Amino acid sequence: MEVLKVSSKSNPNSVAGALAGVLREKGSAEIQAIGAGALNQAVKAIAIARGFVAPIGMDLVCVPAFTDINIEGDQKTAIKLIVEPR
Repeated sequence: MEVLKVSSKSNPNSVAGALAGVLREKGSAEIQAIGAGALNQAVKAIAIARGFVAPIGMDLVCVPAFTDINIEGDQKTAIKLIVEPR
């Protein structure tokens, strides 16, 4: 599954475009976000992406979960949002 990493400085429109492209090609995607700001941008991107893929008959659902990731040797807990068509 394709993993898109989102930060608090990510542009939601850009992430939405990337997400829509991955969904069209692979059918599902995972978004990883660490922190409230990054999660906010990720959720906005998913809402925008729904509009991008709606004309092709795709309705998106999002399943949130926790995941542990390593950043430069530090163990961090991130939110992962699994996005797939309904």
